[in-house]
Amino acid sequence: MPTTGTFTIETPSGTVRATAGPRHTDSVVFELHGAMRGSVHVTGTQHPHYWDQFTAVRACLGPVDAYQMTAPDDALPRLARGGTGYHGSLTRYPADYVDCVEVSVRQPTTAAGNEPSAKTTATLTAVLRACADSVAQRDDLPLILDASRLRRTPGLLRFLSSASARADADAVRCEAESRAARPALKAAVAAWWTAARWFTAQPHPLLMMMLENRDGSLARLVHVMEWQGPYFAECAAEAKARADRFRAEAVSLRAQQRGRTRRRGAPVSVGTKETV
Repeated sequence: MPTTGTFTIETPSGTVRATAGPRHTDSVVFELHGAMRGSVHVTGTQHPHYWDQFTAVRACLGPVDAYQMTAPDDALPRLARGGTGYHGSLTRYPADYVDCVEVSVRQPTTAAGNEPSAKTTATLTAVLRACADSVAQRDDLPLILDASRLRRTPGLLRFLSSASARADADAVRCEAESRAARPALKAAVAAWWTAARWFTAQPHPLLMMMLENRDGSLARLVHVMEWQGPYFAECAAEAKARADRFRAEAVSLRAQQRGRTRRRGAPVSVGTKETV
């Protein structure tokens, strides 16, 4: 597919013309004309479910990557007949289990933080989707994705390290909760039976309230303790799995960086016609 050129996008607000500029290593900026004016920035990014797989593209309203910096209000895209600039983004990525494409849309807002009308939202989303689709079909998409991974990897490694540490801490906390629930359940059951024997020997309304399944009663405490042990054990297992996945993704990213450096050398400056 050509790396430059103009295409049209039919939207509820009218026809928008988008012209792709030259690739800036890991991104393409589209200039908009017609029913919308301004620009859309499209770059490579990681799959939303797999932090180490750069298989997605993200389109942002404005001339820059909204996840890295905020475009000035006067640089935000706007409808041809309006003066309001808009924030928003769309991520296009392969589906997990079927051979198709999925999109995730970050709700567009005005520069003041208000949600636009349904018609304007549909227009902005259509433009973002068309620009993302255009980049996804380019011959140089692998270069964009590779350069995006190079740029994003240091920050992702810091995030994954922090995330795995938090998941490890969650696993330790949940395991402690699960262990504590077992003796607590035993004590609660023993207390219930003691109250039951007292009630049998001498019935009393207060004892009945302790034996019934109601807020603050011994029966409710037994019920809570019965599910807390298995619940926290399951939470601990899930936290361990998250920590392991984060560590595996970090290992994968480091391996990709090392392999890329051995194969192709150091990255080159933005704006050059490198092969990355």
